[in-house]
Amino acid sequence: MADSEPGIGKRILSFFIKEGEEPIRPTATPTAAAANAAPEAPKPVIANTAPNAAGTGNIDKKFTEHFVSLLEKANLPGPDYFEYKQALQSMEGLGLGEEKQFQAAWASFKAMGGVKETTVLNTSANQYLGILDKDRASFLKDVEKAIKDRVGALQDEEKRLEDSNKAIAQQIADLQKKMDENKSRLGQISGEVAEQSAKINANKDSFEITYLSFVDQIKSDLNKINQYLK
Repeated sequence: MADSEPGIGKRILSFFIKEGEEPIRPTATPTAAAANAAPEAPKPVIANTAPNAAGTGNIDKKFTEHFVSLLEKANLPGPDYFEYKQALQSMEGLGLGEEKQFQAAWASFKAMGGVKETTVLNTSANQYLGILDKDRASFLKDVEKAIKDRVGALQDEEKRLEDSNKAIAQQIADLQKKMDENKSRLGQISGEVAEQSAKINANKDSFEITYLSFVDQIKSDLNKINQYLK
């Protein structure tokens, strides 16, 4: 495809998106003014919006435009895959089967560019695939860096918090163990208090009895002295 040919990007874009109404989006009930407004002209929409293999994304307009720009800049001189793709696209709506469409497009392409072998199609298409693959590798490298820069910090914080929680859990376990030990000791102390109190009170009683014995004896003697020794 010649670089000087006008509208290259638009042509490439037409290979990957089609003209049609934009997908209906949930909206609020239209006002009277909106209801009477003239309908918008159809806009190009992504030809395939099915989720990707991982089920986490869709064909995206910004990436479609990125690839179109990439292929436009990498456009090879002379008739190639893109001219054939354009011829193939022109066969749509003619009621031909897929095989007939490809064959008719090939006949049209040969007449246009004087090409006789399909090698030019394979070569140019593979070159464009190589360009896309190289761009993908660069993109995935950027993704990996973004994950490391943005997600890595979050993962580091996550690990710090998990480690902190483990340490706190261990502290709680240690405190619980200490509480259990204290409760056990408190139970022992209650028994010891009763035992020691009993011993002390028994000793006190013995002291009092002995004390009274001495006091009574002395008082008895004193009374007798006063009685008998006047």
